[in-house]
Amino acid sequence: MPGENLSRDEARERAALLSVDGYEVSLDLRSAVGDGPAEGPRTFRSVTTIRFRCAEPGAASFADLIAPSVTALSLNGKDLDPGEVFDGSRIALADLAAENELVVDAQCAYSRTGEGLHRFVDPEDGEVYLYTQYEPADSRRVFANFEQPDLKAPYRFEVRAPEGWHVWGNGTGELTDGVWRFAETKPISTYITCVVAGPYHYVTDSYSRTLADGTTLEIPLGALCRRGLAPYFDAEDVFLVTKQGLDFFHDHFDYPYPFGKYDQAFVPEYNLGAMENPGLVTFREEFIFRGKVTQASYEGRANVILHEMAHMWFGDLVTMEWWDDLWLKESFADFMGAFALVGATRFENGWITFANRRKAWAYRADQLPSTHPVTADIRDLQDAKLNFDGITYAKGASVLKQLVAYVGQDAFLEGARRYFKRHAYGNTRLGDLLSALAETSGRDMAAWSRSWLQTAGVNSLTPQVLLDAEGRIDELAVLQEAAESHPELRPHRVAVGLYRLEDGRLVRYARAEVDVDGPRTVVTDAAGERAPDLVLVNDDDLTYCKIRFDATSLETLRAHLGDITDPLARALCWSALWNLTRDALLPARDFVDLVLRFAGRESGIGVLQMLHAWANAALVHYVAPDWRQTGGQLLAEGALGELRNAAPGSEHQLAWARFLATVASGPADLRLLRGLLDGTELIDGLVVDQELRWAFLEPLASHGAADEAVLAAELARDDTASGKRHQVRCLAARPSAAVKAQAWAQVVESDALSNALVEATLSGFGQSSQRELLAPYADRYFAVIERVWAERSIQIAMHVVQGLFPSFQDAPETLAAADAWLAAHQDVAPALRRLVLEARDDLARALRGQACDAAAAGTGTR
Repeated sequence: MPGENLSRDEARERAALLSVDGYEVSLDLRSAVGDGPAEGPRTFRSVTTIRFRCAEPGAASFADLIAPSVTALSLNGKDLDPGEVFDGSRIALADLAAENELVVDAQCAYSRTGEGLHRFVDPEDGEVYLYTQYEPADSRRVFANFEQPDLKAPYRFEVRAPEGWHVWGNGTGELTDGVWRFAETKPISTYITCVVAGPYHYVTDSYSRTLADGTTLEIPLGALCRRGLAPYFDAEDVFLVTKQGLDFFHDHFDYPYPFGKYDQAFVPEYNLGAMENPGLVTFREEFIFRGKVTQASYEGRANVILHEMAHMWFGDLVTMEWWDDLWLKESFADFMGAFALVGATRFENGWITFANRRKAWAYRADQLPSTHPVTADIRDLQDAKLNFDGITYAKGASVLKQLVAYVGQDAFLEGARRYFKRHAYGNTRLGDLLSALAETSGRDMAAWSRSWLQTAGVNSLTPQVLLDAEGRIDELAVLQEAAESHPELRPHRVAVGLYRLEDGRLVRYARAEVDVDGPRTVVTDAAGERAPDLVLVNDDDLTYCKIRFDATSLETLRAHLGDITDPLARALCWSALWNLTRDALLPARDFVDLVLRFAGRESGIGVLQMLHAWANAALVHYVAPDWRQTGGQLLAEGALGELRNAAPGSEHQLAWARFLATVASGPADLRLLRGLLDGTELIDGLVVDQELRWAFLEPLASHGAADEAVLAAELARDDTASGKRHQVRCLAARPSAAVKAQAWAQVVESDALSNALVEATLSGFGQSSQRELLAPYADRYFAVIERVWAERSIQIAMHVVQGLFPSFQDAPETLAAADAWLAAHQDVAPALRRLVLEARDDLARALRGQACDAAAAGTGTR
């Protein structure tokens, strides 16, 4: 990463000096196939012409390019010596004219890290597949440019590709005389240009709509994936959600989709969930399901499709000026994804998933030492890379959900419509959106922004119930607290739900909305109501906060959590209990007990799968170490019981089977998994497809019950890209010192593995059941991470730094080692320090949770 960073100050200086009229980019990708070079990286030719203006003739600036070599350079017709002006990441430009033309002929490298132009060879058939991924700043790995979001320009691409290939770009492409030529784009930022090339399987459809002016909008639709995934590709469902989303956003945005066609490419070894390239959205191919999955997986895919579609307006049409205002696209897309999911598709419970899953991500991120306001301070590109986090996405979306309640849905959408029309194809800051919303709502958006967008941290809301002599509510108040590190108390519009047990069901009998402001707010509408068994603050999930309970409510939940009839209220209670566990206010074994007693009654499949993840996290990180084995046995027994009791062939049965694989450790559990694999054990209705086979094989491998030969045989059965990733993970999971040493060397000492296989190796390496085996790597971790950060691409370095942190060495000594490293490395890259700080905080939280659990066990309290 040396020399590849770009600071905000440099970007602002360059934007004040330059404006870009257009790019012409010619790529020759015929080198993607055939034998590569004997030494050095495999490269492709990239020729770029940039026409741009300079506000101060005679001034100097620079263009961006990361490439092994530059063949030729010219500025305004004058040849430049690449050796003098190109340093590997920047091209120095001196004595600029008022109008300029820069031509760069370079040899750029294919990527194996998912950054730039990624090259993938399919082990199933040997075919080569290419795609680009740039955000925040990797288009400079493919063509010379000015790599910052506020220097927008139109682009013309042409691509030479191997015979028989298809090539896609942001615009419509045509193959003439062996060259794919693409229509000029609208003015867009560098990071959302895109090229996909290879023998992809391609399916087409179309969308049409009559606009308000009577004209017809026609949008060609396409969907593509590797040929090996074609048998599993349910393109008809992708197109269904796509059309529903286009209807929804046209109904609400009153601005026609501006980018012509709408292709969606599902590509291999993708680092992200998806990317909003206009006209050519890219997705990770895991959204094509090779085996049976639950409806939660289809809902998740639909949400991502709609999230990326919302970006066509929030992010592509109107783009943030710099990464400080990343939330202007990501928070909005996250909110709009859920908003459209519920409003336009079959997934009507999308807000439950949002409350249960997305907000959990936000709550964790907002309590880390790296938490930041939704509008962040992004000093450079490394900061930007790390700020694609739970704050920017899920907290921002939660805040927008509250904003809709604050200003009203009509005012919110009208503000968005004015924002699009006012800033189309331009760049904006926070104030541009706030001014539009202030116009349409009449609200003081500056005060709202100061509380919600410009401060960090999450508030806790706790009910306080005082009863009169007759057992009715004399006073109900909401107490608001904030962490010492982020003491801001915010205004919250909340619903407070009162619940009582009636005929074995826990039902809401009263609800009041109130504006919480300050440390204590009285809910006047609750006075005189019957005494509740449960008070649920933030019922209906109107605000962003951690829900707490009074003593009576907590005891009610211990006995009757499964009796709550409303699925959203039940999900909110589960989420609150998990936050209590993470905050060391509820013993982790108590949370495990709640899961064992009530998860089997959970109707929402997405909530159930989240409970499985939380229960496993409680077992791995938060229970006292001397109870882990007991807790694991209890969870495995509970999972097996629910698996056998679930309706044959149901998605609940599948979810419990996968959870059993996650917690299986005892000999009986492992024998059952082995029997399900070889057919000697059967569970009525459970189809053990290929994906489930790999899920069962990982615990067998990690406990020494599946050796290298078994895993090789399974790969022979599933000799695909997916199968290879699974096999690599299982191989690294085996309980052997030699295996761990080999896995460590593969990701730390070598860069031979692709991004996907690095992730698979890291996943297999870190097994919670192998704490003693992994102990020697704690010291080695702190010794190598600075070198890894310096030598590897930022994406791979992030994987390694996060994936190898010794989180399973959960002892004060590991915490002390992390603190010592941080104290001795004050001047390392801030992004690297952030990753270590976050992992250190997770470890400290785990130790607090374990102490809470041990204390409760020692006193016998619950």
